[in-house]
Amino acid sequence: MSTLRAAMMGLGLACASSALAQVDANCAGIAQPENYEEQVQQDFLQNYTALGFTMSALHAPVPHEAGRGSIGLDLAVLPPLGCKRRFVLDWTKTEETNKLPVIPKPRLTFAFPALGPVRLYAGMAYLPPVTVDNNRVTLISGEFGAGFVFGSSEKFQLGARFHATSAKAVADIATAFRISDPAVLDYFQANTFGLDASVGYALGTVTPWASVGVTDVSTLFVVGDDGVIANNLHPYAGPVASVGVDGLVKDRFRWGAEFYAAPGGNSRPDPEASNVAFGRAGHLYTARFRVAVEL
Repeated sequence: MSTLRAAMMGLGLACASSALAQVDANCAGIAQPENYEEQVQQDFLQNYTALGFTMSALHAPVPHEAGRGSIGLDLAVLPPLGCKRRFVLDWTKTEETNKLPVIPKPRLTFAFPALGPVRLYAGMAYLPPVTVDNNRVTLISGEFGAGFVFGSSEKFQLGARFHATSAKAVADIATAFRISDPAVLDYFQANTFGLDASVGYALGTVTPWASVGVTDVSTLFVVGDDGVIANNLHPYAGPVASVGVDGLVKDRFRWGAEFYAAPGGNSRPDPEASNVAFGRAGHLYTARFRVAVEL
């Protein structure tokens, strides 16, 4: 995550301080690309993290039999970023963006009584604000959806779902500009919401499924050591898609796995900024997993 300190200091100061700025040894010597834009890099880092917190389905269009539910744990992988996405401040500093490789989300889902072929359901996930190594992340998500079953065997499923998430982090996100500087806690908040449509086909104890939708992201990042608010001028607002498998073992243990993709998109772009190619200001490709006990 980045800080927009570059907007607070002149280009000459940034260049004069570059020798003292923290650069990961693994990233030293990598040349700055010709199409590098500081604002796009800043916005990408915020959008990338926010997309990692989204509440994707991780279940079939009909997640449970009517009147049943589950309680368990989701594991959302946040893939590490390479050096070219970690440089900031006009390529003078790298950020430590890979502190949270997996986001755990305790999750509860419940299916309401059937209304003919319609299966209404709701769910929520909550990660309490537990502090670990001076870092604190909290998250709350919710979903509401409707699944439809077709055919005499009721194997074919269609679904629609709304989801929303609010996540907050208090940690040394930006990291100190110089190694000798003290660590100061920063504040990051991400809010996301979206709509999905899905299709699935029940094959006994497993149901493969796929979904497409749109997701909107908004973020707030406050740098602790100077109070700068890093504005996201290209918040993600674009397509998302998932493919996965939902399974039930011995009518008791629920599991799921999915590949989740947010290929790119931006909204409300800064009219003064140069052209931003599709997907440059935010995208994510990742895997997510679920284990739960069926109720």
